[in-house]
Amino acid sequence: MSAQPAPRTPGATRAAPGEYVFDLASLQKIMGGPDYSTAHGPCVEGDRMIVGLMRMNAGTGAEPHSHPNEQWIYILQGTFRAKIGGKEIDAKPGSVVYIPANTIHSGGATPEGDVLFFTVKDASHSLHGIKAT
Repeated sequence: MSAQPAPRTPGATRAAPGEYVFDLASLQKIMGGPDYSTAHGPCVEGDRMIVGLMRMNAGTGAEPHSHPNEQWIYILQGTFRAKIGGKEIDAKPGSVVYIPANTIHSGGATPEGDVLFFTVKDASHSLHGIKAT
């Protein structure tokens, strides 16, 4: 029997063979981008996809960064105000945001309240991105 691969993202939960259900509320919370973002929450990794349920507290967010994997963000609560590839957007609950691979972006929760979002990335890279310089 081979050893379970380590998660690509430090602190993330790696899906084990035969493990199909994850209680996100009980999983360890990690930082979505430790050196550039206030996003925090549980993260689960499979062989080809990474999912996370992230929260940004009101008035906080992520500095400009990019990652070599594409990302989808589904807004569950609050308003996510972002700049993606130079375009400014406001995404409200029910909206899905697409961030292409290698695209510099930033964003966060408006001062009126926290933003809660479910995010999905392909597993060609970790959940974490690279802070823009």
